[in-house]
Amino acid sequence: MQHVLFLNNSELLVNAVILIPARLDSSRLPKKMLADIEGEPLIVHTWRQALKSRLAKRVVVATDSVEIAVVLEARGAEVVMTSPAARCGTERIAEAARQIDADVFVNLQGDEPLISPENIDLALEPFLADNSPDCPDCSTLVFPLHPDDRAQIEDPHLVKVVMDKQGYALYFSRTPMPFRRNVLPSTMFYRHIGLYAFQADVLQQFAALPPSMLEEAESLEQLRLLENGFRIKCVTTLLDNPGVNTCEDLELVRLLMRPAARG
Repeated sequence: MQHVLFLNNSELLVNAVILIPARLDSSRLPKKMLADIEGEPLIVHTWRQALKSRLAKRVVVATDSVEIAVVLEARGAEVVMTSPAARCGTERIAEAARQIDADVFVNLQGDEPLISPENIDLALEPFLADNSPDCPDCSTLVFPLHPDDRAQIEDPHLVKVVMDKQGYALYFSRTPMPFRRNVLPSTMFYRHIGLYAFQADVLQQFAALPPSMLEEAESLEQLRLLENGFRIKCVTTLLDNPGVNTCEDLELVRLLMRPAARG
């Protein structure tokens, strides 16, 4: 079931800031943050989508690239310069977060020009005041897969997740989960959508921890949280928009963002 976000006064008690990590170098698609989409750089589209969030109070781009910073600041974006030594996007936003006062930080990848603002708000929903007794350390999004969709379930580039009955992540993996020794109609599969929201102190603790064994084995940084006892709340969404990791992804997003395709 898709979660529905009801807005109320409790939201005013949560100071949420979206942080967008953006580096210029990319092994699969060089300078993808500056790739042109409908006359604007990719990172600009992501930043503008983030501004549409109803729950976040600020949007800040964290980058080590002067070239990216110049492009964004020319359009009025708030930018924080970070060290090129950051090992991952989470470490980059943790560095930027030390300069920002907030209760919750959203980690929105810079290569998501089609990100739905509703999905950003869904990730923030578990942190609203009404939910505070069960406030998670971190939240993220998951998308249900049809049990017969073997292509996505078996694709190692698509991360799967299994959860407990309260919706907290038990494990993330690039392999199919759960393994179906018995074919049961109740078996559910979920694909992970890499959008996170962190309590401010948890973000700093996470970034200070060394990479963990499972994280390095699967090449999934969220496993560092699970291995160290942090709780990740998974929120189900039915909104799914493609990000940009390859040249093929970029061409698909360009096609989807053309006026004729939107109209």
